[in-house]
Amino acid sequence: MHVEFGARATIFNIDRPLLRRRAPTGIRKFGVKFMENLLKRLKPARLAAIVLVPIMLWGCGINAIPAKDETVKARWGDVQAQYQRRADLIPNLVATVKAYAQQERGVLTAVTEARAQATHVSIDASTITDPAQFQKFEAAQNQLSGVLGHLLAITENYPQLQSNQNFLALQSQIEGTENRIEIARRDYNDAVRDYNTELRTFPGVIWAHTLYSASKPAQEFIAAPNAQAAPQVSFPDLSK
Repeated sequence: MHVEFGARATIFNIDRPLLRRRAPTGIRKFGVKFMENLLKRLKPARLAAIVLVPIMLWGCGINAIPAKDETVKARWGDVQAQYQRRADLIPNLVATVKAYAQQERGVLTAVTEARAQATHVSIDASTITDPAQFQKFEAAQNQLSGVLGHLLAITENYPQLQSNQNFLALQSQIEGTENRIEIARRDYNDAVRDYNTELRTFPGVIWAHTLYSASKPAQEFIAAPNAQAAPQVSFPDLSK
């Protein structure tokens, strides 16, 4: 069935099909007049500003700080996962070494205590901007790395232990985890530098003092004081 509405109605039907089909007549007329009046009152410059300002804000990095902050938190999660993996492997390693090298009781105790301290000092993504807490966490993890490295070094004095398949598997897993820790720390530091630079440089510094005033610089890992030193290994005197 075809209905003729007249010239004005036909033109209206062609130009505004959505309003004619879905909106009641009164609401449709009010909406059309409102938009027409609004467009008439807005000067071209003001209309251009409404369109261009959001684009300019996006181009000026208004979202850069929260985006980089999320990257830092993600990289921090990777660090935590590797440290937790190492902590989970240590009890089995200590038990295996103890069965073959009971005279190394002091080193085994030091490893166990360092692990307990490292797992006790916890830090999450919300506190990586706290220098004191971060340094405490890093010191505990570095201490564990030191005594664990010493334990693995002295196991070379025990041929039977070196031939134990369970020990060899644990040793390989721990060494692999130490490598992954270094990679995770490096990636975290890279993300932190990028984030901290955004907070201090233009235009990020503007947003850091306005929209994101609660944002604080994140803390970086630093190399342990003895990171470049060769490990000190004591060998038993076989001449006695």
